[in-house]
Amino acid sequence: MENKNQAECCPQFEPAPWDDKIFEWKNKKFIKDKVCTIFYMPMNFGKVMKRLNAKVEKANATMPDWLCLSDHTSKWNMDLYLAVDKEIAEAENISLSGQYLSKVYEGNYNETGKWMKDFESFVKNKGYEMGKLYMWYTTCPKCAKKYGKNYVVFITMLKDAT
Repeated sequence: MENKNQAECCPQFEPAPWDDKIFEWKNKKFIKDKVCTIFYMPMNFGKVMKRLNAKVEKANATMPDWLCLSDHTSKWNMDLYLAVDKEIAEAENISLSGQYLSKVYEGNYNETGKWMKDFESFVKNKGYEMGKLYMWYTTCPKCAKKYGKNYVVFITMLKDAT
């Protein structure tokens, strides 16, 4: 009962539109920021998300699908790409274009290594090569607990293997 009454900070994620899907982005808008990590474990993720959200609100913009891509660039850094519907002042604006493949996983974050191996096989079995890989942690840990599901979406830019 208590979980249902908690304030929602993350919308409930619907996996079907993202599971085993290929989609095309043409100059899809994002704003970028960095998260400090220790051996890939994010240390200031919430603080960075609040900072990005404040920029979006100030610009009267929206975040389509609440899409936020994580790029683990090292054991010590993770770049975040928050989807937005327009350019945002005082933010690092970037755009992504290309064909992407996504697959949804559900479970504890300690399964990430297993998911990565599965995703690599999944992409190869589809006849593609993986390009840049992003992970989308669809809800914060509190909301994942509230909803009873912890979804992570793996998204890669496709390179044609044939």
